[in-house]
Amino acid sequence: MDRRLFLKTAVMGSISTGLISTTAFAERYFPVKVDQSLFEGINRVKDPAKKTPLEKGHVPVIIAPASVKAGEMFSVEVAVGENLHPMGPNHWIQDIELYIGNEPAGKVTMQSKGYLKPKATFTLALQKDSAPSGKVTLVAAQHCNLHGYWESNIDISLT
Repeated sequence: MDRRLFLKTAVMGSISTGLISTTAFAERYFPVKVDQSLFEGINRVKDPAKKTPLEKGHVPVIIAPASVKAGEMFSVEVAVGENLHPMGPNHWIQDIELYIGNEPAGKVTMQSKGYLKPKATFTLALQKDSAPSGKVTLVAAQHCNLHGYWESNIDISLT
C-alpha cells in the first residue's frame, strides 16, 4: 500500500468514526428530537380556540388584575403553560421574563433540576405617565431549551 492511499484511508476512517460517535453521543444525551424552526423567532399561540399540546405546555400564562391604580403595588404571576412545564436535565425552562410594553420589568433564571415549578411572581407599581392611553400591555416571555422562545401578553387598565 502506498503512503498517499494509506493517509487518505486513515483520514476518512477518522472522520467517519468521529461523525458516528458524535451522533451516538447526541442521541444518548439529547434523546428528544427538536424542531429547529422553533428557534427562528418568537413563538405565540396561533389559534387561541385550538391550542396545540406544545402551545399548552409552553405559552406563558399571565395572571394579573384587569385594572390597577397608578402608583399602587400589585402582583403579576407568570406560569409556563396551562399545565406546568416539566423541569428535568433534558428539558427545562431557562428563564421567565416580564416586560411593561417594551421595557424590562423583571427576570427569573431557573436551573435544569426537577425541583422547581416554572412560575414567577413579580410585584409592580405603574406610574400614570407609563400609560397615556389608559392601558398598559404586559408581555411575558420564557425560554425553553428544546422549544425556543415563547411569548404572550395581556392589557390592563391604569386608573
